[in-house]
Amino acid sequence: MGSREPRWLSTTEQQTWRAFLRGGRQLMEALDRDLVPYGMCLSEYEIISMLSEAPDHQLRMSELATIVVQSRSRLTHTATRLERRGWVTRAPFPGDGRGVLLTLTEAGLAKVIETAPGHLASVRARLIDQLTPAQIKTLGQIMTTVSEGMEQ
Repeated sequence: MGSREPRWLSTTEQQTWRAFLRGGRQLMEALDRDLVPYGMCLSEYEIISMLSEAPDHQLRMSELATIVVQSRSRLTHTATRLERRGWVTRAPFPGDGRGVLLTLTEAGLAKVIETAPGHLASVRARLIDQLTPAQIKTLGQIMTTVSEGMEQ
């Protein structure tokens, strides 16, 4: 059994990979930094904004963990911080003693409404307005393909 030679990246592939790593990190750090004046980080905003869009402003924590791509443990820690601020509540999921229902409070919804315009401006300035409409569409298609590949 001989060793198989790795499929090394071509020069273009390597440049693309490194640009993705650098640009992705810079973007996430900038979006995170832009939420500091609102007293939260990007992962916290993502959670409360997802809850604001959910029926009755609530989701099962396991479902929310899948949506925001966080481990259940990490989501639990984040939910604890949000709960201390009065932005969410946790309760047993009706009919399932193991499940937990996370609900956005009125204060949490007010925080989403307060934060959304600034976050939107940040997303526009740092990503959307940097790209052409065709690039935006292509980026969406690429990331959907990558996401779907990860779910297989």
